[in-house]
Amino acid sequence: MRRPLVLVVAAALLCAGCSSADAGNHDKAAAASPSSGSPSPVRAAVAALREASAGFRQEIELEGEGQVYGLTVAGSFDFAADRGHLTVDLPGGAIDHSDQVFADGKIYISGIQGVGKGAWGVLPRDKAQAHYLLRAPLNDPEHVLQQIAAMREISREGEEKVQGVRAVRYRGILDHRTVTLRMAPDVRTKTDQARDILGSDLPVFADAWVDDRGRLVQTRMSANLSGAQVTLTMALSDIGERVSVTVPKAADTIPVNEVSGILNG
Repeated sequence: MRRPLVLVVAAALLCAGCSSADAGNHDKAAAASPSSGSPSPVRAAVAALREASAGFRQEIELEGEGQVYGLTVAGSFDFAADRGHLTVDLPGGAIDHSDQVFADGKIYISGIQGVGKGAWGVLPRDKAQAHYLLRAPLNDPEHVLQQIAAMREISREGEEKVQGVRAVRYRGILDHRTVTLRMAPDVRTKTDQARDILGSDLPVFADAWVDDRGRLVQTRMSANLSGAQVTLTMALSDIGERVSVTVPKAADTIPVNEVSGILNG
């Protein structure tokens, strides 16, 4: 059973190009709704952050076939206003950098195939999809918050020092519905098949660190499937600070229907 499971999941978990060097305005209501076994500190911290702003830095580690690939996603986001910006970097990748701007229900993306230098692809934010396991559609940080808010079977793991502050670490699991949220249909099919082969939900764990002021300071999601592994860690900072967003000019944008590739989730 283990070998078929690896073959089924690998395409959803890892990107083929690495070696070359239910949304509706983000489902805020769904993210805020309680899930079985979720303690109030995690949900409350996520809800508070979604009414504020923050800087964030995501470290995404993909491992398979003895190789490890690392991506970095960093930026600032006003979650209350649904506006923000981020950069994505994949050292050594065929396309190693992308800029993304979120504003007015749209996502603007630079550094994608078919869009010339200096131009931005643009698509509705609620049309973006995830193409890999534990990746957010176009790296949307609010998607990560939505998944963290849906943690189940949570336990309090004690206090740790994170981002320079003392915080309580909560650990739980993500169910299949949460893991496959906004996945592209082909990836969703592969993930469904992996669950069927395994006979249960995929083993996906989540952690949330909440400080003594009730603020979410770090999150982590991870899956390890017979040697294929993905981990996404998001550190939060500058909570409540003003976020300035420069929206590309209409003349510099090109409408796109879909954006894929490892940089774009």
